[in-house]
Amino acid sequence: MGSGLLSILDRYVLQEVLGPFLLCIGGFTIILLSGYLFELMDLIFIKKVAVATVLRLLAYKLPSIIVLTLPLAMLFATLLALGRLAKDSELTIMRMAGLSAFRIVVPLLVLGAFVSGIVYLANEKIVPDMNHKEANLVRQIVFGEAPPSVEEQVFFRDPDDRFFYIEKVDSRNKELYKVMVYDVKEAPYPRLITAATGQYGDNVWRLEDGTVQELDENGFVKSQVRFEHMELPLTGKPEKFFGQQKTTSEMSRQELGEYIDLFQQSGLQVNDFVVDYHLKLGLPLASLVFVFLGAPLCFHFGRGGKMFGVVISLVIMFLYYVATSIARSLGANGVLPPLLAAWLSNLLFSSLGLGLLVWNR
Repeated sequence: MGSGLLSILDRYVLQEVLGPFLLCIGGFTIILLSGYLFELMDLIFIKKVAVATVLRLLAYKLPSIIVLTLPLAMLFATLLALGRLAKDSELTIMRMAGLSAFRIVVPLLVLGAFVSGIVYLANEKIVPDMNHKEANLVRQIVFGEAPPSVEEQVFFRDPDDRFFYIEKVDSRNKELYKVMVYDVKEAPYPRLITAATGQYGDNVWRLEDGTVQELDENGFVKSQVRFEHMELPLTGKPEKFFGQQKTTSEMSRQELGEYIDLFQQSGLQVNDFVVDYHLKLGLPLASLVFVFLGAPLCFHFGRGGKMFGVVISLVIMFLYYVATSIARSLGANGVLPPLLAAWLSNLLFSSLGLGLLVWNR
C-alpha cells in the first residue's frame, strides 16, 4: 500500500477520535466545574460573598480542571472511537489489508503525546499561578472573618525574603512542629534555621530546640550552633505574609525542585515532596499511557461498542489513579524510592499496553 493510503487512514482514525475527545473535554469540565460551584454555594448564601468573587474563583479553578479532563477525555475518546471501528468490523478490514495493530494506533499515540505535552506545559506555566490566586482569594475571604493563620505542609516567604516550611501546626494553641527557615538575607552567605517546636504570633515566632547552620557559597555547612530558645521577628502585614503560602499544587516543577534542594541541604527527609516533584512530569503522560493501554483492548473486546468503551474507561481510570495514590503513599513513607513511586503506574500500565500491542501484531 502506498503512503497516501496510510495518510488517509491516519486522518480517518483521528477524525473518529477528535469528536468524542472534544465532547468529553466539554462534558467532564462542566461536571467538575459544577461540582466545585456546588461547594462554593456556601460562600454566596452563608458567608454573603459577592457573586463576582465566586466567579473569579471559578475562573481560577478552570485551568486545573481542564488539565485533569484532558487525559480522561483521551482515554474515553480512544475507546469509544476504536470501539465503534471494531463493532463495524473496520478494524478487521484494516488488519486484513496488512496493517499491524501498532500502525493503526500510531496517530492516536501521536495525539496522546501531544495532549501530554499540553498538560505538562499548562501545569508548569498556568495552573500553579491560577491555583495560587484561587488559594489566596479563599484566604482573603477567611481573613475577613478571622485572623490569618499558619498552614502546615506549605511553602512561603516573608517580605525579608526568608523561606518557611512547617510540618505540623496546632492552630488552637498556635504551636508549630518541625520548622525550617532558610534566611538568604544574612551576609555573606545564607543560614538555615531548624527547630523541633515553636509558637507563633502576629509579629514574632518563638522557636525551641533547634539549630542554626551557616552555609558557604557551595551550600555546605561551615558552622552549626544549637539553641534552646530563639525569637524570630516577622515584618510586614500578616495578610501579605500569609498570602505567600504555597502548596505543591501552587508551584511549578522547577520551583518545587528549588525548595527540595534547600531541604536536602539541611539533611531533612522530604520524600513526599520529591515524589510530587517527579509526579509533575509523570502524571501529564497519563494521556499517552491511556492510549497505550486502551487502544489494544479494542482489538480484543471492542465489539461491545460504546458501552464497552464507557465501562473499560472507568475501570482503567479508577485503577490508574488508585495505583498512583498507593505508590505515592509508599514513596512518601520511604517504602519505595520517590522516582519509582512517581512512575510506577505509568510503567505498569504502559508495559501492559505494549504487551497487548505486541500480542496483537
